[in-house]
This record gives sequence, structure tokens and C-alpha cells, in this order.
Amino acid sequence: MSHKTTAETYFAAWNARDADAILATLGEGGTYQDPSTGGPISGEALRGYVTAIWNVFPDLGFEIASHSDDGASAQWIMRGTNHGSYHGLPPTGRQVELPGADFFTFDASGRIASVTGYFDGGVIPRQLGLDIIVQPSEIGPFRFGTSTAVSTGKRDEPAAFSVTYLQARDDESVEEVRNRSREALTEMLGMEAFIGATTAKLGHRLVTITAWNDPDAPRRLMREGAHGEAMKFFYDGSLASAGYTSVWTLHRNNGFWVRCNACGTMARNAADGEACRDCGEVLPDRPAYW
Repeated sequence: MSHKTTAETYFAAWNARDADAILATLGEGGTYQDPSTGGPISGEALRGYVTAIWNVFPDLGFEIASHSDDGASAQWIMRGTNHGSYHGLPPTGRQVELPGADFFTFDASGRIASVTGYFDGGVIPRQLGLDIIVQPSEIGPFRFGTSTAVSTGKRDEPAAFSVTYLQARDDESVEEVRNRSREALTEMLGMEAFIGATTAKLGHRLVTITAWNDPDAPRRLMREGAHGEAMKFFYDGSLASAGYTSVWTLHRNNGFWVRCNACGTMARNAADGEACRDCGEVLPDRPAYW
């Protein structure tokens, strides 16, 4: 069997979504790597990798754009539909199209000794509607991360804020905390007193600031639902090495201000339908806080 035929058999196994057939094209100790594997993988690690991809894109397939005569390289276009969870996020149902190239080496038996794949790792996240953020983890006293806002759409002026800080033990714990936080925030959307929340991830540090129209409402979270269940893992030390929770009630309210569309000045808008103090025109409605 020629090297080119072996490479074609390898791609056919991917298109058939047959992990055994993929592994069969590799020789003893044969490896695969691409920008997302963190280095060469083989055997059961490779089986787990391809199976995970198929779980996210069950209809995944490769179209070969060009193939060298000696089988050493191939340009391809990978296509698939996102019907499975991608990095813990719910399926979008969107189709993705990723161009890339693989480079092959072969052992003495003619089987694949190595596959090295190249592609832009930002293409699929962008096609799934995700932001790609490139930034340092820290510079001097400043630390950088990502944040998320959760909104009920309510325009109540908050009567209290809860602040939670967790120092996760490791990367795996960070993902566990984030997954449990999403479950808790989803439940909180159904609470009458809940207005909205903002979360931040800074390395292993996770912070949540939550707005309420009743300062007693956060007490329920300590005992009930997904948040109450997550607290058990906090207290047994399996997720975090440190933590802090608090509820802050209103000390001073400077009110909500909006820009008048008629004269351009900022004006205090305590309720919908109020007039601008400078020109008398009706002010725009207040947006939701979160």
C-alpha cells in the first residue's frame, strides 16, 4: 500500500467516525498532534480525543482539497454541525467549516508514524459565536480574565448586593466551579428578588457580584437548589482553597441617570416618563441594570 493510500485510508476512517480504523492506520507508537492536543498523543488518548470531537460534531467530515503524491501532506476542509457541548457550553446547532493541513511521516512498514495538523484554533469558536480574547494574565498589580453578565431584564434599583469570592484549587476545579455557578444562576433567574449578576474569572480566582431587591433573599441560596449543593463541595474542601461570601445593603443611592435625546444632557430618571430638567422633553426609559 502506498503512503498516499494509507493517508487516504486515515481520512476515510475519520469520515466514517471509526476510532479503531484511525488507530489501525498508525504504526506502533504512532502519534497525532494539532494545536489543541498540547503535544503528540497516541493509543487510548487519541481514541478519547477523536471521540470527544465527534460528540461535539456528530456529522464531522473532511473534504480533501489537495494531496501530495507521496502522501506526506494534505490540505483539507473539515465541516460539522455543533450538536454537542463545546467546552461546557450548550450546543448551538451552527455549522462550522475549518480549513487546515496535515503532514505525515511513515514507518518502515508503511504505516503512519506521525500526523501533525495545522489550523487556526480561533476559527471554530468564532463560528460558534464565541469571543476570542488575547491578553496577559497579569501586569504588575493588574490581573486579567473574563467576565459574564446574567440579566433578568428587571429595572429595579438594587437594595442589596451579594459578593462571593472563591480561590479554586486547580484548573479542573475552576471548570467545576464555573459549571455549578451556571446552574445556580439559571435557578436564580426564576427568583422574584433576583435582578442580575456579573461574574469574573481571574486565573483560579472566581468572583460573583449579584444584585437583589430584597437583602434577605440571598439566604435561600445557602440552603436550596444548585447553590446549596455547591456549598457542600466548598465546605468539604474539594473545590476551593479559600473563599468569601457577603451581602451588602444600600448605604447611599445616587440614582439612575440617562442622556436626554433632545438636549444631550444627563438627567436623573427616577421613573419612566419623567421630563428633562433642562429642556422639559420626556427622558428615555431606564435600561435594565444588568
